[in-house]
Amino acid sequence: MLATPDLIAMDACALVERLRDGSLTPHDLLDAFEARIKAVDDKVNALPTLCFERARAHADRLMRRPAAQRGCLAGLPIPIKDLTDVEGVRTTYGSPIFADNVPKKSNILVETLEANGGIVYAKSNTPEFGAGAQTFNEVFGATRNPWNTSRSAAGSSGGAAVALATGMACVAHGSDMGGSLRNPASFCGVVGLRPSLGRVAKTPGSQIDGTLSVEGPMARNVEDLALLLDAMTGENPADPLSLATPPTSFLDAARSGWRPLKIAYSADLGITPVDPEVAAITKAAAARLADADAAVEEAHPDLSEAHECFQVLRALGFAIGRGKLLREHRDLLKPEVIWNIEKGLRLSIDEIARAEAQRVVLTQRMLAFFAQYDLLLCPATITAAFPIEQRYLEACAGKIFDSYIDWLAIAYAITLACCPALSLPCGFTGEDLPVGLQIVAPPRAEARLLAGAKLLEDILGLRGKTPIAPRVVH
Repeated sequence: MLATPDLIAMDACALVERLRDGSLTPHDLLDAFEARIKAVDDKVNALPTLCFERARAHADRLMRRPAAQRGCLAGLPIPIKDLTDVEGVRTTYGSPIFADNVPKKSNILVETLEANGGIVYAKSNTPEFGAGAQTFNEVFGATRNPWNTSRSAAGSSGGAAVALATGMACVAHGSDMGGSLRNPASFCGVVGLRPSLGRVAKTPGSQIDGTLSVEGPMARNVEDLALLLDAMTGENPADPLSLATPPTSFLDAARSGWRPLKIAYSADLGITPVDPEVAAITKAAAARLADADAAVEEAHPDLSEAHECFQVLRALGFAIGRGKLLREHRDLLKPEVIWNIEKGLRLSIDEIARAEAQRVVLTQRMLAFFAQYDLLLCPATITAAFPIEQRYLEACAGKIFDSYIDWLAIAYAITLACCPALSLPCGFTGEDLPVGLQIVAPPRAEARLLAGAKLLEDILGLRGKTPIAPRVVH
């Protein structure tokens, strides 16, 4: 068997091939990840809850099946974000209210992953109820960026991104409302994908028709990301919005060699300030698609209503999903969550109707835009990782933000337009902090998105920059 450093550096696709041919077992990988967690997690605090006993029991059951019946992950270990229930494993949602919560049933997503050969061994850290795009909470504390431990890992899938970047995971689960897969991927130099609505089945929470938040994959490269997306997909009647598995796998789509003909790039989508260094790095990366004979133009659709629309619909979701917690546990909620719930409770029917209509218009404009362009590129975040002491980014390029949400506009505008999008590592700042390029495709066009991202990943030559040892800065 390979030594732990070699195993944790291998791509997930390569590990699955070895799991399938029997030259590697799930136990080998679980041992390697457990050793890596012991070596580095005290420096970054990415995986606060471990469940290796449960994982090894699952591995034993899986290994009793014929190799062909072990699913597309074949026994690959995966951490689950601490917003998502795993049967028998402490799941806190980052909140003191649920500090001792142990679910009796797993989320549909987890059941799907385990049915496809994934083995859950850890829960990844997240802010309280995923709110704030900065991974800290009163249960486990803050998750630190491995490129500079004095900086934020972003969020809300911050623990997942850090686990990937440091070799404590080779693929990871996350979720995304206003960039929660894309922001931490950008800050940590990995890949995170927000899929189309319904692409990944999940257990409905407070709303059957809640469509702002989706579940999705994270990985260190595009092919591994596509592999995990394949393991997450599939129609499930318990999630009425879920989509059937497409006839072509997403991994095959990523490897298809499809090339875009016409690309749009925008530094700001017309709605947000952007750090000049981030703008320059992402623009230079987008321009490299000319190497693949694509025409690259500066353009974006009209997304001017995005701020008002997202603020209202997000607040509505918080009021519906967390209003009871405000009434019963106000003293245990962080101020940003209280603000969001109260904002939602004050909404009028007219405000909600206006926001829903705005979202329809935004989506229609985006669809019309994609009649002219194959892909839309822009920064995944408007800044590189900021100091960990900041609860959120308060200002950028001279603009002071009104709330803890406003700095996420470049991501949440894409959420509102119902488009799949991913963050791809595209360069580094002068402080050697990663920068992510957001690549956006039309609704349900993940195949195109993954192929385009793989093409640019190959052109940029940045694959293999992770895993790293945490760079401890006091």
